[in-house]
Amino acid sequence: MSKVYFSTWRGESINNIGKPQEEWEESAYKLPVMYNTDTNSKAFIGWDGVSLFDADIDVVRLATEYAAQYQVYSEACGRCAPGRWGGRILYDMLDKIARGEGSLADLDHLKEICSSMQLTSKCEIGKTVPNPILDLLKHFEDTFLECINEQKKSKHYDAKVDYIAKITAPCTDMCPAHVDIPGYIEGVRDLRFDDSLMATRQTMPLAHVCGRVCPHPCEDACRRTNLDSPIAIMELKRLGADYETDHGFGFFHPMKKKPSIGKKVAIVGAGPAGLTNAYYLAAEGVEVDVYEELPVLGGEVTVGVPQYRMPWEKYIKDIECVKDMGVNFIMNHKVTADDMRRFEEEYDATMIASGTRLSKKVYCENERADIKGYWGAIDFLDWVNLYEKFDIKTPKHIQEQQLLTTDYVDLTGKTVVCVGGGFTSMDVVRCSVRAGAKKVIMIYRRDEKTIIRNTTYEEYHEAVEEGVEFIFHSAVAEMIDEDNVLKQLVIDKFELVPDPNGGRDQLVKIEGASETIDVDYLIPAVSQAADFSHIPQEWELAKTSWNSLQTNGKDYMTSRKGIFAAGDCEYGPMTIVNAVGQAKRAASVMLRYVQTGEITLTDDEIMEDHLSKLKVYNKSEKVTGWLPGVPREKSDILDLDIRKQKFNNTEVNFGFTQEQAIHEANRCMRCYYIAMVAK
Repeated sequence: MSKVYFSTWRGESINNIGKPQEEWEESAYKLPVMYNTDTNSKAFIGWDGVSLFDADIDVVRLATEYAAQYQVYSEACGRCAPGRWGGRILYDMLDKIARGEGSLADLDHLKEICSSMQLTSKCEIGKTVPNPILDLLKHFEDTFLECINEQKKSKHYDAKVDYIAKITAPCTDMCPAHVDIPGYIEGVRDLRFDDSLMATRQTMPLAHVCGRVCPHPCEDACRRTNLDSPIAIMELKRLGADYETDHGFGFFHPMKKKPSIGKKVAIVGAGPAGLTNAYYLAAEGVEVDVYEELPVLGGEVTVGVPQYRMPWEKYIKDIECVKDMGVNFIMNHKVTADDMRRFEEEYDATMIASGTRLSKKVYCENERADIKGYWGAIDFLDWVNLYEKFDIKTPKHIQEQQLLTTDYVDLTGKTVVCVGGGFTSMDVVRCSVRAGAKKVIMIYRRDEKTIIRNTTYEEYHEAVEEGVEFIFHSAVAEMIDEDNVLKQLVIDKFELVPDPNGGRDQLVKIEGASETIDVDYLIPAVSQAADFSHIPQEWELAKTSWNSLQTNGKDYMTSRKGIFAAGDCEYGPMTIVNAVGQAKRAASVMLRYVQTGEITLTDDEIMEDHLSKLKVYNKSEKVTGWLPGVPREKSDILDLDIRKQKFNNTEVNFGFTQEQAIHEANRCMRCYYIAMVAK
C-alpha cells in the first residue's frame, strides 16, 4: 500500500510524526503517493480525511486551498445556508490565519462553522468539505496557533505549490464514462431536461443508448444503497434524450464546436467507441472521417442489440447528434491494410475502433461451422436486426446454411440453445422467442447470480418471464448431426467445489449426469474476437494475451506511434459504456497528440485514475441525515403476452412518467465530493 507521514483517511489513524521515514507505517489504501511517474505528491485531502506524504507540508495552506475548491467548483446547490455560505466563511477564516492575520476567535469560529456544515448541509459536498479540515485543526492545532500567536504567514503561503483538485461522486467514479450523474439527475428534478442532457453529453454523447442498454455499474456505487436501494440512474439518463427527440428540438450540445485546427483523424468503425471518439474530436475542431464496413451506422448496437431493447429511431438520434458536430462518415467501406497505410500518410492520427464481430466457439466435440443449425451469435443477431430495423432480407446462402424457409429469421416450431451468460446471449434468446421458437434454452457454466451480475436483474427476469429456460452449471460437450444437420446436443453437468486455497470455487463435472437433448439450433455467445486483417502485418502491433490490441489503458495509443485503439478491439468484448469511456479519454489524448506530437494526460485525467484506484464508494459507510425507506420508482414494461407475440419488437421498457422521474430524482443525495493533491 502507501507509506504515509500522517493519515486519517477513511477512519485510519496513522501518525509517523517524528519517526524516520523508513519506519513509517503504511496506509491501508491506494493513496496517490506518486502523482505521476516522475512527480511525488506531498498530500492528499478529500471528503473522508487527509493523508500527508511529506513532513515538509504546509497544513494551514493545505486546508485553505481545499476550502477554496468549494468556491471554484461551485457545486453547492444553494438550497441551504450552511452549504451556500459556510464554505465561503471557511475559506475566509483559513486564509486570514494562513496570511498571519488570524485570531483565536477565528479558530473557534472555524470549528463552529465546520460542525454546523456537517450537521445541517443538505448535500454531501457541504457535509464533507469540513471533514479533513477538522482533522487538520485537531492534529496540527499547534501549527495553526503558531500563525495566530506570532501573526506570521504559514510556511509555504507564498511558495509555488501545485494544488490539483477534482470533483467526483461515487456513482460518477464507478461509471466508465465518468458521467456527471448528480448533475443530470438534478436537471430532471428541476424539469430542466436540456440541462440534464447536456450534463450527460459532457462525457457521453450516446444518451439514448446508455439510457436504455447500460449495465449501470454506477448503481452498484450509489450511496443510497447503504440506506435503502440505489437510484434508478440509467432510466433517469434517457429522459433528457427523449425530451430532445420527442419535442423535435435541435441538439443540446454541452459545448460549441470550435473552428478547424487544421488536423485530420481517421476512425475505423462507427460503433459506440468510434462515434464517441469522433464527437469529441470534431467538437475541438479536428476534421474526422469515420470508415464503416456495414451499410448502416452504429456498429453492434445497431445490428446486434434488438429493437425491443434499443429502438433504432432513438439510436439514430444519437448518431445524428454526432453528425451534427461535423463528422464525415464513409459507409460500405471495409478498411484494408492498404487503407491503413494510406491513413498513416494522410491523417495526423488513426483510431481503430473496429469492435469484436467474430463469435468464438464453445469448444465441444464435433463443433463445425458447416453444420446446418450452428449459427454464431453475431451473425444471427445481424440478420434478425437488419430485417427488423431496415427490412434488409437474409441472403440465400444464409437461408440455405440455417435451413430458413423465409428471407428473414423465422424460428417457428424450432428448439434453440444458446451458450453464454452475457448481454449478447440474452439478446439471442429473447430474439429467438420473438422469432417464434417453440423452445429456447440458455446453457451457462455459472449460476443465476453471476448471470444477473453480467447483465442486469431486469434483463434476466424479463427473459424468464418470456419463457426462456436457463440450465446453470452446464456446458455443451458434443454436437450430434445427421448428414451435416444439427440434431442433438450432449450437455455435461457440473457442481461447484470450494477451492481449498480460498480462491474461486471450481466447476467439477458430475460423472454420469450428462443428458442429450433434441435441438435445431446451437448459437454460441460465449465471447467475441476481433478481426485484425486490416492491420498491416509489418506494423507488428502489440497484442494482449486475449489477442486484443495492447495499449497502456490510459492514453490508448498502440505500440505504433499515432495509431490508437479503443473499445472492444482494445479490451475485448465489453459494455457500451466502457467503450464510450475509453473513446472519450482517447479523444482528449489524440487532440493533444495531433497538435504537439506528444502523449500526455491532463490533471483531471490523472486525478480520475487516482480516484478509481482509491475507490470513492465505501460500501461499509453508515449513511445518516437522510430519510430511509423511500421506495425506488419502477417504470412500466410491455405486457408479457404482447412481448411473446411472434415478431413483436416493441420497446419493452416505457420509461418513467414525469411524476415518477421527479420522485426518483428527489431520492438522489447529491453525493458530490472534492479531492485534492498537493504536489
